[in-house]
Amino acid sequence: MTDERGEILRPVPPDAATASQMGRFLTAGLGQGDYRALHRWSVDDPEAFWRAVVAFFDIEVSGLTTVLADAGMPGARWLPGARLSYSAHALRPEWTGPAVVGISQTRERVELSYDELRDQVARARAGLVRLGVGPGDRVAGYLPHVPETIVAFLATASLGAVWLSCPPEFGPRAVVDRLGQVEPAVLIAVDGTRYGDRPIDRTAQLAEIRAALPSLRATVLLPYLDPSAVAPDGALSWADLLAEPGPLEHAAVAFDHPLYVLFSSGTTGLPKPIVHGHGGIVLEHHKTLGLHNDVRPGDRFFWYSTTGWIMWNYGVSALLVGATVVCVDGNPAWPDVDALWAMAERERLTQFGTSASFLMMCRDAGLRPGHDHDLSALRMLGSTGSPLPPEGFRWAAETFGPSVLVNSTSGGTDVASGFVGAAPLLPVRAGEIPGPMLGVDVHAFDDDGRDLIGEPGELVITAPMPSMPVALWGDDDGARMRATWFDRFPGVWTQGDWITVYDDGGCVISGRSDATLNRGGVRLGTSDFYSVVEDVDGISDSLVVHLEDSVGGAGTLVLFLVGGPDREGLEAEIVRRLRSEMSPRHVPDEVAWVAALPRTLSGKKLETPVKRLLVGAAPESVASRDSLADPAALDEIVEWVRLRRS
Repeated sequence: MTDERGEILRPVPPDAATASQMGRFLTAGLGQGDYRALHRWSVDDPEAFWRAVVAFFDIEVSGLTTVLADAGMPGARWLPGARLSYSAHALRPEWTGPAVVGISQTRERVELSYDELRDQVARARAGLVRLGVGPGDRVAGYLPHVPETIVAFLATASLGAVWLSCPPEFGPRAVVDRLGQVEPAVLIAVDGTRYGDRPIDRTAQLAEIRAALPSLRATVLLPYLDPSAVAPDGALSWADLLAEPGPLEHAAVAFDHPLYVLFSSGTTGLPKPIVHGHGGIVLEHHKTLGLHNDVRPGDRFFWYSTTGWIMWNYGVSALLVGATVVCVDGNPAWPDVDALWAMAERERLTQFGTSASFLMMCRDAGLRPGHDHDLSALRMLGSTGSPLPPEGFRWAAETFGPSVLVNSTSGGTDVASGFVGAAPLLPVRAGEIPGPMLGVDVHAFDDDGRDLIGEPGELVITAPMPSMPVALWGDDDGARMRATWFDRFPGVWTQGDWITVYDDGGCVISGRSDATLNRGGVRLGTSDFYSVVEDVDGISDSLVVHLEDSVGGAGTLVLFLVGGPDREGLEAEIVRRLRSEMSPRHVPDEVAWVAALPRTLSGKKLETPVKRLLVGAAPESVASRDSLADPAALDEIVEWVRLRRS
């Protein structure tokens, strides 16, 4: 079926109301109706909706009286006086069978049953207690996506302590910029990892990180790259941490008690330390995984992610609904682009999540995984990180068929969940996200805060979600939180994305409205970038912009530099430092040398105006010359853009 918005690739299956968990939830909550009625109920009556979620998934909450005591934003008050535990739900006694499967390019496959996972979590918990960890203490992981990371996280959560993580591909600067703000007491780290066939030793980086974190009371080494690696002086081994058995207990904590701190990309200043609570994550992830992703006990859930991306936290939450979490550490395209699909066949995955850029890479390589592999167990194909273009939808529909729900979704680290996405009760249309998620009141606003239908606007949320941040760490008066999400439209959450919302709820995300570099589906911050580039002797200023790829690729990173005179040597040093201190995704595709960079009178770099120039905007439309400290600096970039196009 086709109209002016493109073809419907997957109508709502006729048995969706009975065959999906969302269909059964609809029947239990409203008795009858469709997704739009269900969504309207979820935002108009949050008390009834969230009570229905608690009942449907048998979420254990003690002292529940009121679901939403105050709906004001920021500062909404959820489940006042109630107590619960994330780890208690992830490790329920009734969950059986495989809990975690670890696929790695560094070692052989690892599988833990739920009983084995419970035993290891209990041992890790006892080890953390021996190290003096208690409620509110911070435990950090410098770890890849492996079963031990999940064990450490759940042990931390069971104590009411707070989990933090950075992937080992992050260099010391990126790690310390994040963890240093939250002052961890314990650091659990690997000696290194392997990306494809390339070993990456991280022992020197680990020593640098330890030296830069004076809050550390203990370090635990997981020998991963080299199984015979010995813990450095003053550190324990992973075996030491798990050496003694202990009781598997779960501290019942308040709804807003910190579960983990996630970090923003660092667009303006240091990465923001975003605090998420036990209650918000338990409610939100049951709803999103259990209803939208249709994850059930016994399913096998996979989403490719490092431990530095929210999709790691989200994927681990498949344990909340009794599924098996499949972890993959390493290069997703090694030894070839088909590797993950072969893994999906071997592991009998029911949900497969990845980035839009990976799906487009598979399409461009001519892969047909639904034809070339037995993926008959697969029910959902997840895509996030950047918009999936229409060609990607069509490729997925052709290769997987109507039995697989293509779930292009958009959300954020900020809420540890999605705002808009697919649902078993919604059709899938090429190039569109099917609709707002349950409990999320999504709108597109114009500059004056008026609703827009059918044209791009700011993505805003006009009612609270339970997983909105508890706080930003160290932001005692809430000023930074208000400035981050609530200053643009007071009392309304502004995400920083451009969205078009149609009258039936279908929507299109057209990119970031702020300065985040959405590189290859992974958001990178300009502040992080500048801290490395401008630390190079000979560089006096820099400006970076990301030009998105219209077909879902990594796009083009353009770096403008001021300095010299050895430009070739400086460029080589910048590339070396970005690779080692940040990540390979930060390496620019184009470098331009200029005499000066345009700034406002207050000193702010003109990132967005320069990006607009690069995509074709007229110079007079991107910035007022009167607002610039040096108008000639903009003229030089205008000329560079002209020559680039010629």
